[in-house]
Amino acid sequence: MRDNTFCIVSLGCAKNTVDSDSMAQLLSRAGYEEVVDPQRAHFLIVNTCGFISSAKEESLNTLSGLAAGKGNGQVIIAAGCLVQRYGAEITKQVNGVDGILGTRHWTDIVKTVENLSTERSCSKLHQLETTHGDGQGVLHASVQGKSAYLKIADGCRRPCAFCAIPLIKGPPVSLPLDCAIAEACTLQAMGVREIILIAQDTTDYGYDLGLKNGLAHLLKKMTNAAPKVDWFRIMYAYPGYVSDELINVMATNRQVVPYIDIPLQHAHPSTLRRMHRPTNVNQVRRTLEKMRRAIPSITFRTTFIVGYPDETEEEFQTLLDFVEEMHFDRVGAFKFSFEPGTPAESLGDPIPSELKEERYQRLMEKQQPISLERNRTFIGKTLDVLVEGAGQGISIGRSYRDAPEIDGLVMIKGEIPVGKIIAVRIIGAGTYDLNGVVEKVEKVQAACQKKPYSGE
Repeated sequence: MRDNTFCIVSLGCAKNTVDSDSMAQLLSRAGYEEVVDPQRAHFLIVNTCGFISSAKEESLNTLSGLAAGKGNGQVIIAAGCLVQRYGAEITKQVNGVDGILGTRHWTDIVKTVENLSTERSCSKLHQLETTHGDGQGVLHASVQGKSAYLKIADGCRRPCAFCAIPLIKGPPVSLPLDCAIAEACTLQAMGVREIILIAQDTTDYGYDLGLKNGLAHLLKKMTNAAPKVDWFRIMYAYPGYVSDELINVMATNRQVVPYIDIPLQHAHPSTLRRMHRPTNVNQVRRTLEKMRRAIPSITFRTTFIVGYPDETEEEFQTLLDFVEEMHFDRVGAFKFSFEPGTPAESLGDPIPSELKEERYQRLMEKQQPISLERNRTFIGKTLDVLVEGAGQGISIGRSYRDAPEIDGLVMIKGEIPVGKIIAVRIIGAGTYDLNGVVEKVEKVQAACQKKPYSGE
C-alpha cells in the first residue's frame, strides 16, 4: 500500500456520510489518494455512529474487525459520534486504533493523519472538545448520483430525554446563509437534480443566526439561486415548528417537493411527556391537516419509538389508533434503546425486549395496509421519477414521495439512462413500491399539483 492512500468507512446516518465526504475532500486536496478497498489504504478512517446501542455495537464490531486484519504499517483512525462520546473506551476495547477524532473536529483530518505518520501513541490522540471548526471551503454535502445530501446545521437544542445527540454534538450551529446558498449553486453546477436538506432539526435552521423562519427563508433564496435543481427535499422537521411561512413555500414553489419527514416519536401525551417531547397531539393534527389542505399531494413520513420506559398497553394502543387515524404515507419505528447519560437514564429500561419486539411488529402491521392504500391511489396517475439504475429490461427510480434509502422505489419497464427525470404512468402498487411505464403523452401532473397558500 502507498503511504498517501486512505479509505473512509462511513457508518450511521446521512449526516455522517456528509462529514465523511467532507473529510475525503480535505484529504484529496492535500494530495492523498482515496481507495475503496480498506486493505489497500495506508490510513483507514472509520466514521462511527453512537446514536443508539445497536449503532454503537456496529461501530465497535467494524473497528474490531478492521483492527484484527490490520496490515503492516496501516494506521486506523476512529472518528465521529461514538468517538466523541466514548473515546477513552474505544482505545481500551479495540486494540489497534492509532488515533481518534471527535465529530466536530473532522476538519482536522489532514493534521491528524500527518501527525500519525510520524508518531503513533495514544498519548497523542486528538482532542475531543465539542467545537466547530472552519469547513475550509469543502462542501457540506454528500453527492450520490444525481442526488445530494446538504447538511445545513449540526447539533441540537431540543430536550428529548431518550436522545444522546445533544451530548455528542452540542448546541446547533447553522451553516451561514450565503454559504448554504453557494453550496446549492455548486451542486447545481455539478449536475445534481435533487438536494436533500438535513440537520438534526431542519426547522431550527438559522436560530443561532438570529433568523426567524430560517428554513423557509433559506428555501426561498436557495431555489431562486439554483433554479436548475429540480427537487429540494426537507428531512427531520420538529413538531410545532412547521410554520405557515414554510407551508407557503412548500405549497407554491415548484422546486420544493411536497414531502416532509416529521419524527413524532409517539402519540400519547403521557409517553411524550416522559420523552420530554411536545405533548399537544391536537396541534400535530391541526398542522398535518393544514398542510394537506394547502398541499393535497403531500407525502408525510414519520418515526415512532415503541417500548419507551413505562409505556402501557393503553398508551401503545393510542399510538396504533393515531397511526390509523392520520394515514401517514411512510412510517418507521425504533425499539427503545437505553442510553446512559441521557435524561431518560433515570427511567431505566423496564419494558422486556420481547414486548418491544411484539409492539414493533404490531405497529408495522398496522401501517402496512395504510401504505398500500396510499400507494394504490397513484395507479393511473403520472409521476416524475428520477432514474437511479437500469438493467435487464427495467429501470429503478424514485418519485417525489420517496427519500433515498428509507422509502420505496418506482420500477419502470424498459432501460432509461440513469440521472434522467421522466414522466411515468403508474400501473401497479405494492406496500412500499410502485410499478410504471414511461408516459408517452405529455400531460399536466395531477399527482403533484400546487396552489397558492393563504394560511389558516
